[in-house]
Amino acid sequence: MDRIIGRGEQKAKLKSYFASDSSEFVVVYGRRRVGKTFLIREYFNNTFDFQVTGLANAGMKEQLINFHASVQKYYPSPVPFADTWFNALQQLIELLEQSKSNRKLVFIDELPWLDTPKSGFLSAFEHFWNSWASARRDILLIVCGSATSWITGKLLNNRGGFHNRVTKRMSIAPFTLGECEEYLLSKNIVLNRYQIVESYMIFGGIPYYLSLFEKGKSLAQNIDNLIFNESGELRNEFNNLYASLFKNHENYVKVVEVLAKKAIGLSRDEILTLSKLSDGGTTTKIFQELEECKFIRKYNALDKKTKDGLYQLTDFYTLFYFKFIQKNEYNDPYFWSTSIDSPEHRSWSGYAFEQVCLAHIDQIKRKLGIAGVQCKTASWRSRTSEPGAQIDLLIERKDQIINLCEIKYSTQEFSIDKNYSQTLRNKVGAFRDETKTKKAVHLTMVTTYGLKPNEYAGMVQNEVVLDDLF
Repeated sequence: MDRIIGRGEQKAKLKSYFASDSSEFVVVYGRRRVGKTFLIREYFNNTFDFQVTGLANAGMKEQLINFHASVQKYYPSPVPFADTWFNALQQLIELLEQSKSNRKLVFIDELPWLDTPKSGFLSAFEHFWNSWASARRDILLIVCGSATSWITGKLLNNRGGFHNRVTKRMSIAPFTLGECEEYLLSKNIVLNRYQIVESYMIFGGIPYYLSLFEKGKSLAQNIDNLIFNESGELRNEFNNLYASLFKNHENYVKVVEVLAKKAIGLSRDEILTLSKLSDGGTTTKIFQELEECKFIRKYNALDKKTKDGLYQLTDFYTLFYFKFIQKNEYNDPYFWSTSIDSPEHRSWSGYAFEQVCLAHIDQIKRKLGIAGVQCKTASWRSRTSEPGAQIDLLIERKDQIINLCEIKYSTQEFSIDKNYSQTLRNKVGAFRDETKTKKAVHLTMVTTYGLKPNEYAGMVQNEVVLDDLF
C-alpha cells in the first residue's frame, strides 16, 4: 500500500469491507482516469481469488473468451470454454468454492463492458449474486467501471434483480492539491506550488494525467506535449472521456458546453433553454450523472430554495478544453507556451482559480479556524445593485458570522486600490441590504500570495493564501 497517495477514507472502508462477517457487494465508481483500478489492486496487492477486466468495444464472444482465460489462470486444471454467461459464472462459483481463503476476494474491473447487447450478462450476474454469493458470508465482490450511466442505471438505481442488492458504494474523487504535490514528488517531478495550482486548473486532481508528466520539463512544456502536440497523449481525451462515461454522451456534452460559457453558473431552466434539451426524466438523469462524476455541481444561492440552485462546471479539463483546446484552430504545438501572458489566459486563470478554491472548501475552513463549526456554503447574486454584484463563495457559519470570500489569482501580492476597495464596500453593502442578515459579515480575501499592505488592506478581516489550500 506504500504506492497509494491519499485515499485514507477509502482505505479504511476497504479494510472494514474485508473484515465484514457478511458477503459484501461493493460498487466503486468515479470519473475516468481517477484511479479506481489502481486503488483496488494496490490495496489488496493483487491477491484476488478471481480478477477479470472487461474488454472495450468487444462483442459477447470476445468477452467470454477473456473471462475464460481469467478463470483458467486460477484453476489448477483445464476448464472447458463456456459459451453463455450463465455457464461462465457457474464456473466462477466452482472456482471460488474450491478456494481455501477465509475471505474470497473477487474483483471485476470495467464491469459495464461485459454487458454487451443481448448477451444475457446482467441476468446471469444477478443470479450469481442473488442465488449464491449473497447467501454466503465469505465473499467480497468488488466491481468497478467508468461507464457511469451503466453503473448508476444497472446497479445503484436498479429496480429489478439488483434492487437494494449493492451493499456498499464507494465514490473515488480526484486528488486534492496536497495529494497532487505528494504524487508529483513521488515521481521526482519538481514544480513549485504556484505551478501545481496551475496544473490543477488544467488537469484537476486526476492521477492519470499527472502520471504523464515528464520530469525535467517545465509545466508549459508538459502541457504542450500532452495536449497541443500532434502526437500528444491527451490530444483527443475530451471525446474519449465523455464517450466512455455516458451513453448518448452528446447530450451530456451539450450541458457542459453551455456551462463553460457562464462562469457564475446557470439554473436548470437556463441550461435547458441554451442547450435546447427537453425537460424530463432523461435530462434529470444527465444532471445527476454529471454531478455524480464531479463534472458539475449544484451550488445553492444563499436566499433561495434548493430547487433554484445554480449549476456550475467543475471539471477542470472540460473547462480547459472549451477555452483553449477547441479553439486551437492553427494546431500550434506550442500553443500553451505562447499563450501564457495572453488576455484569454488571464481571464481563464481567474475563473479556474476560483474553481480550485471551491474544490478546497475544507482547507479554507481549516485556515479560518472553523473546521469544526457547522457551515453552509453558497453563492449570491444581487437583484438590485447597479453595477451588479455577485459573490462566488459565502461561508455562513453557525457562530453568527458570514465569510464573504473574494478570490483573486495573481503572480504576486494582490493590491487593493481605491477603486477596488469601493467595489468591495458596495458588494458588502448590497449583500447586507438585500439579505437583511443580522450576522457579522467578514470580508475574506483568498489570493495566491496574500495582500500587499496599504491603506485599504485593513478592510479585510481574514486572508487565505495559496499555501493554505495544500
